[in-house]
Amino acid sequence: MEQGPGDANRNTTVLSCAAPAYMLGRLVLKLLQLLETLLRPAVFWRTRQEREATDYSGVFPPSQRNLLACVGLTDDGSPANPARNNDLVLGLEEDDGLASPSRIVFSGFTVGEIRSLGDFPDYAVLSGVPLPRAAKDFDITTARPRPYRPLRWPYNQTMAIQRMEPDYWLELESTYEQQIILRKSIVEKHGTDVMQALPGSHLACKELMEMVVQFLCARYPQHFKLVKGTLVNTIRGTRHVVSETQPLQMLLDNVPEDFAVMLRDPRTGRYVLRAGVICASTGWNLAGKMGKGLVGIHEPVPDYRSRMQLSMDRFFTRLPAGKPVQRGAWGFEVGKHLYTPPGDENLEALRTQDSSLRPDDIYLRVDWQTLRRLPLSGAVVFNFKAFFTPVTHLRREPYIPSLCLKVLTESKAHLRAYKQVHHTEHVLTPLLSAYERFQVQSGLIQAGWEPRTLDESPFFPGWWREHSDTPADKDEDGQPIV
Repeated sequence: MEQGPGDANRNTTVLSCAAPAYMLGRLVLKLLQLLETLLRPAVFWRTRQEREATDYSGVFPPSQRNLLACVGLTDDGSPANPARNNDLVLGLEEDDGLASPSRIVFSGFTVGEIRSLGDFPDYAVLSGVPLPRAAKDFDITTARPRPYRPLRWPYNQTMAIQRMEPDYWLELESTYEQQIILRKSIVEKHGTDVMQALPGSHLACKELMEMVVQFLCARYPQHFKLVKGTLVNTIRGTRHVVSETQPLQMLLDNVPEDFAVMLRDPRTGRYVLRAGVICASTGWNLAGKMGKGLVGIHEPVPDYRSRMQLSMDRFFTRLPAGKPVQRGAWGFEVGKHLYTPPGDENLEALRTQDSSLRPDDIYLRVDWQTLRRLPLSGAVVFNFKAFFTPVTHLRREPYIPSLCLKVLTESKAHLRAYKQVHHTEHVLTPLLSAYERFQVQSGLIQAGWEPRTLDESPFFPGWWREHSDTPADKDEDGQPIV
């Protein structure tokens, strides 16, 4: 059909009207494509994060196997890369003592190599962490612990870790003997609730014990000696034949410290609690945590799943043996109760306020903690010690009352509840306020100081003046070497 002049004009009009719509459509399409391109990395990253948060089965810790030659042992050529030889890796409950020498520990060493190293190899070389300096003038009858004050502001639920000081992995002081006696009585009364080892943990427990013994002999040579396989403890007047003593028992008898041993679960790559001796817990015990992973262990901790789970899982899977860390937890308690098991009647007191409570009844409790990987077994060991300081001693510690007051009164409600502030705050709040005023009036702190984490954290300015240490730990000016 032929078109007339009017038809041509109509077509031109239609095309001219359609052009803008066509161009607009293409523009929208381009914008959608651009938006998809921009969002794709975010979607990929979220998916990757979710995957990493749930599956670490292919992730192994950094291996120290390359240091074998440094301790006089040559590589026998056996395949020892656990990621490439997953079928040879020991299972979580397998006994290394019954395993073939060609089997692989998840640390990257073969069972045969670990056996060839024998008892008490040079763990300073194997781990990359030097032995401590000898505290030559150390006096166990007068020694005091360092005044740990791990206070932070702003206060958020984070790991808050620092590099561990090799000289202070374990710390002895004047209450050593009574602490050992108390801890042994707790184990005698509560048994496996506070000390036990699950199948597959012997290698890690033995390695931990040997590292502790080497530390004690190096740090306190006047009190500990390893003589022909026997540990001589002159403080307690005891002798332990190492080969005849269970590793955890050796720790209990000689070190007033709690230890938790975590091993890699090959199914998930995550770490689970498999052994330990814990005599200083409040409202929980070792038995209730055994076999659990980090999430189960930290179940009561506020914001753990939302703020800490991913970073903690990554940290545990990748922690090198040569980079141990330290941190502290703190709170105020009535009395000095080392172990308060679940269901104990003393826990009920935390829900009430006692009108007869006095400042002399309250203590600042600090659990000073270290976290390190053992080089041979690959276990991650968490150890801690509880220190109790009368709250009245804080009066002359610069800035500490102000920081305590800030955290206790201005933290989020769920964090305050976790710190169980309620049962002591009616005494603590006015007391700490009075200490703060005293420090301003006496010139210990500046008027109007805005609380923040101290540069000296986990201590406070001038702490060493009243907490003398051994000469080996000070410089020429008498200041501590940290």
